[in-house]
Amino acid sequence: MGYEEDNAIRIERDDFVKHTVRDSVFGDLFRNKKYLRQLYQALHPEDNTVTEDDFTDVTIRNVFVNELYNDLGCMVRGKLIILCECQSRWTLNIIIRALLYMARSYQLYFQEQGTDLYGTRKVFLPKPELYVIYIGDEQNRPTEISLAEEFFDGAEAAIDVKVKVVCESDGTDIINQYIVFSKVYGEQQKKYGRTRKAILEAIKICKDRNILKEYLESREKEVVDIMLALFDEQEVYETHFKSLEREFEEKGWKKGLKEGHAEGVKEGREEGREEGWEEGRAEGVKEGRKEGLKEGRKEGQIENTIDIYKEIGQSKESTIERLMRKFGLSPDEAQRKVNMLW
Repeated sequence: MGYEEDNAIRIERDDFVKHTVRDSVFGDLFRNKKYLRQLYQALHPEDNTVTEDDFTDVTIRNVFVNELYNDLGCMVRGKLIILCECQSRWTLNIIIRALLYMARSYQLYFQEQGTDLYGTRKVFLPKPELYVIYIGDEQNRPTEISLAEEFFDGAEAAIDVKVKVVCESDGTDIINQYIVFSKVYGEQQKKYGRTRKAILEAIKICKDRNILKEYLESREKEVVDIMLALFDEQEVYETHFKSLEREFEEKGWKKGLKEGHAEGVKEGREEGREEGWEEGRAEGVKEGRKEGLKEGRKEGQIENTIDIYKEIGQSKESTIERLMRKFGLSPDEAQRKVNMLW
């Protein structure tokens, strides 16, 4: 298997495609080596001799659930690996993902080169550079984040990973243009919803402001198609999620009914022995079923919500937030249940 043609790993079960458009505008833009060179020069303005022929695409393109893929990877002159991720929501977990992308990229590189890692001769290792391009609205993001600092409290560890953070600036380089394009599109989506009009308005505004103008003029139809495809994936995702949630809630209701009934019968029998079998049994079953059904149904819904989020590849943090909103759990309660069932 070639380094540039990593096979998408297919799994036997019918998994749902991750909630990320397979061919984003970001990927389409920087797949063009002309714009890739501009990205590199924005990161390395000191290198004014690099040419388009110096770049090799090494992006990981697995797209199935729980499989690894990244937004952009390129090799420069065979000596430098640059991995970029585009993020609209801030999360320090990007450091861990960057570590996994780097490890996978090296693995593919060694496969392509036929490198013998068990030999005595020291192998050549391209230097890595890791970046996150942040297009969200949160301000005052750090310029660099570190695995050791964020996850090991700065303690010395066997491994550290440093990721540089690129945010919106006053510059006119292509990275900043892409960040501005993303924000303009976000504003238009708030006005017009997930519609073609929102896309066309965003493109028009950006062309008028000389933001990615050349790219948008030459590939406007493709950009519209890509973003409409994202809408379709979002709708499929939301429909799929709601269907799963209904299904699991129904299972939770049935589970609660069964457990509530069993507990009610048990309590009714115990109470009946003390106060009279028939009267106690009837009252115990009634109350026990009521309380057991309520508690059992809630626990079943919580358990199945966790199952859903885990199945569709959501993070523990997102799952905890969902439990807090939906069931009124405290942060500690929600985290305990996720940790117990994950």
